[in-house]
Amino acid sequence: MNRAGKFALGLMAVLAVGATAPQRARNWGPVVAVTPSGSHVYGNPQAKVKLTEWMSYTCPHCAHFESEGAAPIRLQLVMPGKLQFEIRHLVRDPIDMTVALLANCGTPDRFLMNHIVFLRTQSTWIQPLTNPSQAQRVRWETGDYATRSRNIAGDFHLYDIMETRGYSRVQVDRCLADKAMADRLTAQIKDAANRGVSGTPSFAIDGVILAGTYNWDLLQPQLAVRF
Repeated sequence: MNRAGKFALGLMAVLAVGATAPQRARNWGPVVAVTPSGSHVYGNPQAKVKLTEWMSYTCPHCAHFESEGAAPIRLQLVMPGKLQFEIRHLVRDPIDMTVALLANCGTPDRFLMNHIVFLRTQSTWIQPLTNPSQAQRVRWETGDYATRSRNIAGDFHLYDIMETRGYSRVQVDRCLADKAMADRLTAQIKDAANRGVSGTPSFAIDGVILAGTYNWDLLQPQLAVRF
């Protein structure tokens, strides 16, 4: 089993233990709503603080934030209902678009685990992007939309990752050809630009963009003063 599969199984085991443990208060972590733009919002709708992240799957800083900041945010703030956390896409390139389509593949309750797995294993699957051949670039950037996406999924071993998540190749290909989802992801790019968001990760607290805040070290104290 590859690294993605081992990570997915391990995280599912942790979540399963948490699901069976006695709860003194409601666990808001699994509560998810999908906005009309396609972003995912986790936690208590009446939470005191609302945090928004704009992210990209080909952004190494986003992968770092997932391991350093997003996990404690979910455990310490989202789960007890103190904070509502929204994840928005700011797609940077065709590879990012392909991964975003796969992260959004399936019902809303599947998104978070897909999202985590792709970010936690980014350093492995992204390797073909470090020194692509001209032939690979042509495969990724030319042809019809569905064909380009399938080429990227094959070259970056994304089919293998999705298999560890329980998706068949037919299901994956259907999601890769989901033009409506691609259009929603593209619309999120335009919305981010209209808000003045240009880099990833970027954050807003209660709708206010946090200028110059691109990592957990800078975000954490700005969250802490609100609780």
